Amino acid sequence: MSRKTTENAPTSGRSTREGPMTPARIVVAVLGVLALIFIFENTRSTRIRLIVPEVTMPLWVALLATALIGALCGAYAMRRRR
Repeated sequence: MSRKTTENAPTSGRSTREGPMTPARIVVAVLGVLALIFIFENTRSTRIRLIVPEVTMPLWVALLATALIGALCGAYAMRRRR
């Protein structure tokens, strides 16, 4: 009696979740749509004061700049931790 086993079968290195709609792609698409909605909803200009200078810019630009600065600080902290 011979049994077929897949223990030693070669693998192609691909994951079992193939195709155009993986969970990660769905999450990225939803985040992209939410980002576009956020941008289109926050186009009015706002005044921002940083210590002395006062600038006027769209709210979404100010929030995006703040998020990028925070991401860079977080990346720097994680790199220093290694």
